[in-house]
Amino acid sequence: MSEQQTPAAGKPAKPKSARRRAREFAVQGIYQWQLTGDTAGTIERNLRDSETSFTRADEALFRAILFGVLKDAAVLKEALIPHVDRDFAEVSPVEAAILFAGAFEIIQMPETPYPVIVNESIELAKTFGGADGHKFVNGVLDKLAAAKRPEEIEAIRAKRRH
Repeated sequence: MSEQQTPAAGKPAKPKSARRRAREFAVQGIYQWQLTGDTAGTIERNLRDSETSFTRADEALFRAILFGVLKDAAVLKEALIPHVDRDFAEVSPVEAAILFAGAFEIIQMPETPYPVIVNESIELAKTFGGADGHKFVNGVLDKLAAAKRPEEIEAIRAKRRH
């Protein structure tokens, strides 16, 4: 569905934010890297050349995620493995790309609230992943956030109690 189409519920589609677009392109780039082993620079050029909407993405966020994930993939994978209920090799490349991007933001971008990262990752999984991929992504990233951002999680819980 394009941004201009109307969803089945009859409400106008909300235009995608520059940050959502950046995350979409980063996930596409991470997916391409998993399949081809291309460098971040090559992937970025390919996306810029083939996607007309690339100019409407938050370039700084896109580059931070793409280049950061490719640089730190082994560390991110190690952080994710304890929270994945199967061998990581069995995770689909689409879901793995979303998990890598979400894990990078959770670990390396504390300025972004973890619920925003998890919600954006869920939306990416609904857009690009399998039927229930969003549930898997949600579970894994929630557990990772609990391990990496316990103070933030406790602050959110405390706020909800009051």
